[in-house]
Amino acid sequence: MADVLQLTVVPPPLPKSWSPQPPPAKSLSPLVDRKLIAAGPAYLAHVRRAVHNLSFEEHDKHVEEERKRLQELNGDGVGEDDLGVGEEEESPELSLLDPKEWKKQDHYAVLGLSRLRYRATPAQIKVAHRKKVLKHHPDKKAGVAGDSNDDAFFKCIQKAMDVLTNPEKRRQFDSVDPHYESLEEDVPTATEISKAKDPNRAFFEQFSPVFEREARFSRVQPVPLLGEYSDTKAQVEGFYDFWYNFDSWRSFEYLDKEVNEGSDNRDDKRYTEKKNKTERARRKKEDTARLRGIVDLALSVDPRIKRIKQEEKEARDAKKKGKSSSGPSKAELEEQKKRAEEEAKQKEEADKLAKADAKKAKAAAANAAKKARRAARDQEAPAS
Repeated sequence: MADVLQLTVVPPPLPKSWSPQPPPAKSLSPLVDRKLIAAGPAYLAHVRRAVHNLSFEEHDKHVEEERKRLQELNGDGVGEDDLGVGEEEESPELSLLDPKEWKKQDHYAVLGLSRLRYRATPAQIKVAHRKKVLKHHPDKKAGVAGDSNDDAFFKCIQKAMDVLTNPEKRRQFDSVDPHYESLEEDVPTATEISKAKDPNRAFFEQFSPVFEREARFSRVQPVPLLGEYSDTKAQVEGFYDFWYNFDSWRSFEYLDKEVNEGSDNRDDKRYTEKKNKTERARRKKEDTARLRGIVDLALSVDPRIKRIKQEEKEARDAKKKGKSSSGPSKAELEEQKKRAEEEAKQKEEADKLAKADAKKAKAAAANAAKKARRAARDQEAPAS
């Protein structure tokens, strides 16, 4: 333990010319108790050590690991997390973009967000924009040979930022994102699934990405995805019920034709607006039919449907077999009762017919006897 040395501090004597200050003309304000809040890097480091029960050496080790992680993310050693945006290689086609044709450009690719796309957060969009501005600002390219079109690309960057930071414009662009439009036709066919080496596995591997892409348009979240082969009947029915009643926010305003520049003709504007409205409705109808076709196709080749039907059939057979072994069922008892009633009715009718026949035979015999007696009397009369 370290030795503690106490030093006595003796203040110097007051000078002879010292005199106390006169009281102020105004009264002093009353004392106020103020609460000091601990803050600062040192205090935060102390809290981390206390909460996680770390020694100074362990804390320093964690700080160094975090610094290295941030340096690897940024690649420049700045020490600021780029939120996972990273660095994306720019294709040569990007430098040839025409800012006047901004509706044809892929805004995510322009900002280097091709990997994230609709999943990119506003903070990530800002980080990506800052990186592109630092790299392609016209002031940085001034006087550099071979960069005559960099000003145009910088305008494309600014337009991409304008679209993706506006929620309404971004939703319109996400509805017609060229990256996903190129994948919309990539839907497996029934033949591809049935002829696969493992049809069950092929179904889930090929249809899962399709439904994941379409799920981004749902107004209702979360969206039930394809699931697994072992899903219950309720889960499968819930999945198809959701997708057959899919509520999509997808719209097609982004593809509207613009009114001719410099045209103040009211009729031209009305005609263009009417045509755009008709085209949006047509595209919406076609998109709904396209999604319905995907769901119909998935339902027709879903191996879970066949499995569920087989399980239900086996359950019915087992139930029927169990009832037959334990005794006649209610339906069988009713059938036996009905059969007995019919037999009793038939027997009763036969008895009635037999009685009627016996009565007729008795009457016939009586008549015959009567006739015989009468004939005998007639023969005896002359002889007397």
